[in-house]
Amino acid sequence: MASNGLLDIRDLKKYFPVRAGVFSRTVAAVKAVDGVSLTVREGETLGLVGESGCGKSTLGRALLRLIEPTAGEIYFQGRDVVGLSGGELRALRKQMQIIFQDPYSSLNPRMTVGGIIGEAFTIHRLARGKEKRERILKLLREVGLHEDAFSRYPHEFSGGQRQRIGIARALAVEPRLIVCDEPVSALDVSIQAQILNLLLDLQEKRGLTYLFISHDLRVIEHIADRVAVMYLGRIAELAGAKEIYRRPLHPYTIALLSAVPQPDPTQKRQRLLLPGDVPSPINPPPGCTFHPRCPWATEVCREVIPEWKEHEPQHWATCHHVPRPTEESRKWLRAQ
Repeated sequence: MASNGLLDIRDLKKYFPVRAGVFSRTVAAVKAVDGVSLTVREGETLGLVGESGCGKSTLGRALLRLIEPTAGEIYFQGRDVVGLSGGELRALRKQMQIIFQDPYSSLNPRMTVGGIIGEAFTIHRLARGKEKRERILKLLREVGLHEDAFSRYPHEFSGGQRQRIGIARALAVEPRLIVCDEPVSALDVSIQAQILNLLLDLQEKRGLTYLFISHDLRVIEHIADRVAVMYLGRIAELAGAKEIYRRPLHPYTIALLSAVPQPDPTQKRQRLLLPGDVPSPINPPPGCTFHPRCPWATEVCREVIPEWKEHEPQHWATCHHVPRPTEESRKWLRAQ
């Protein structure tokens, strides 16, 4: 396969079996990721956004093979990630790393910071002895930590400092792609800004590529070059960050953007409230999976799965009625 980007994902699926009965037979499946296709270009930050439970983190872990995909294709620089095993997969993981959401549970409390970061050097046989120590100290300085952190334990640090340790661990093997799985959601707002700026500085310095997962559209707007909006295991919309914030096409994206808090308390924005709850991924609705909550749904939405279509240059969406949702939502918001 000819690669169009650093990472190419084709029709990726991850189903978790639902078991019941005395013999634990599989009676259904949770369709956490249900046919996702994406390309992550080298050097960019692709933001992946959506409600909790939409499959964002599952997608990130599946493409790194931290959990095994059920079906689909993953290509990193043209290499088939799904087909790799053993030493080949271990070697590829040097190029693909992850920063986890929770800076408290993602670090081993029984290991020192030097041991946590140095583990990667040991596993991949990159350095040992004095050279290993020097490289760890350099990483600590690079992420904004003092060298005395080397011999300390995770419980001695704040949440923001722990996340810096997690970033240093990811950088240890000099990867090209980092999956950032909601890396600032557990941090205070002021600390979030520091970590985001650190990630941007490291990207510029090291030429990194990010798949940045978040449910916070303010964070995504600050860091992402392109944005993919995910709903119930599928991609609903994909466009450049400026374009998707200026002119969203999918009703779900419009609703998400209407819910972003305004920094000015005197400036009020009317929300586009969605009825009902997110349907179960065990039994998703027929047709467009968003139709039970969509204010513009028609009969065709209930029966026919919408085509993944480029409605405007480099702006893709799965909706039967584009651009009607965009135009009507603007009228609705102006009328409030």
